[in-house]
Amino acid sequence: MLQELFADKALKPKERTEQLARLVTDGTVEVEQLMLFAAKGKPPIKATCMESLEFATRQKPEIISAAVLDFVVSSLADKAPRTKWESAKVIGNTIHLFPGSVPAAVNALLANTEDTGTVVRWSAAFALGQVLKLKTPINNELVPAIEAIMAREEKNSIKKIYQAALKNNEKINE
Repeated sequence: MLQELFADKALKPKERTEQLARLVTDGTVEVEQLMLFAAKGKPPIKATCMESLEFATRQKPEIISAAVLDFVVSSLADKAPRTKWESAKVIGNTIHLFPGSVPAAVNALLANTEDTGTVVRWSAAFALGQVLKLKTPINNELVPAIEAIMAREEKNSIKKIYQAALKNNEKINE
């Protein structure tokens, strides 16, 4: 089914991503099956699979397993920027379900805060903000790291994500 979906030249890229997200959300395509397909695919295919997973986890974060999250975290180190940013968004959507995966996810996300791509850095900021909301002990290390990132970050749009996350974190700790 996945092979045919990607072979269909009549589908525009956005339509393919949306259709794939629907198939994953409704259970027609299992998430594990999608990630196996993504792992074997070329960078654009992997990125499309990750984007469809991001769409699906926005609606149903519970569809992924710890093993899939591990694959997503490892995808943060891909060369393809689109795979990196979509992976970070999947983490942001789902990390609350996997507190044991927080340290590995944070380490991989912190590496992407230094990426040359603005969208990669923005997505890492989003996911790190979601981690802060979890109120885990890692926040003791994460807050100073985010403050250091903000000091060197050039884009105000990314700084604002961190500022909102830190402000939210202060309210949580009151």
